[in-house]
Amino acid sequence: MQSEVTAPLIAINRHRLTTDGEGITTLVAFHGCSLRCKYCLNPQCLQSDGVWQVLTPGELYAEVEIDDLYFMATGGGICFGGGEPLLQSSFIKAFADIMNPAWKLTIETALNVPLKDVERVAPLIHTWYVDVKDLNSDIYKAYTGKDNTSVIRNLTWLAENGYADKVIIRLPLIPEYNADSHRQVSEQTLKNMGFHHFDHFTYTLAHLTSDIKQL
Repeated sequence: MQSEVTAPLIAINRHRLTTDGEGITTLVAFHGCSLRCKYCLNPQCLQSDGVWQVLTPGELYAEVEIDDLYFMATGGGICFGGGEPLLQSSFIKAFADIMNPAWKLTIETALNVPLKDVERVAPLIHTWYVDVKDLNSDIYKAYTGKDNTSVIRNLTWLAENGYADKVIIRLPLIPEYNADSHRQVSEQTLKNMGFHHFDHFTYTLAHLTSDIKQL
């Protein structure tokens, strides 16, 4: 008998409003990420002692269904973040199979994962927040420690399969790594691919950490 899928979490954060998609949402943050960003927002997701709980989809549902009334009244649901939530695509699909189908699923991802993980959950996701960092391959690798070939491939697949309107692209200005001119080039490239929803912001170093370098 095949064992039930489980996933490591760093947090469950309830009653979030306007930060993770529509309505009231609960953020489910997974442990683990394939990137090593110099200014990591959640270094706990990479620390060996950073796991808060390991749950099955059923156990997660038991934790979050308490807010079903809020989700239904506001058009909200669950936001999967991390870490990199798409590394837990099998878990997300199993959770979607048992949750209230009226809940909206949002995902916050860097999209640097195998295509099969994107394909597995794409039909289930209402809104994608994709942090591309910068599409310049040299800047991306300097900042994350990994190339962005998978990111480009996955964005192309989403656009070609009719999901572009569900995707909000996050285009950060990253001190010491990129400039607004780089960001403008990234945005134009993404527009040419078929994406039209963008979130521009600047990383504020006072609110970030470079502890990732020590992990």
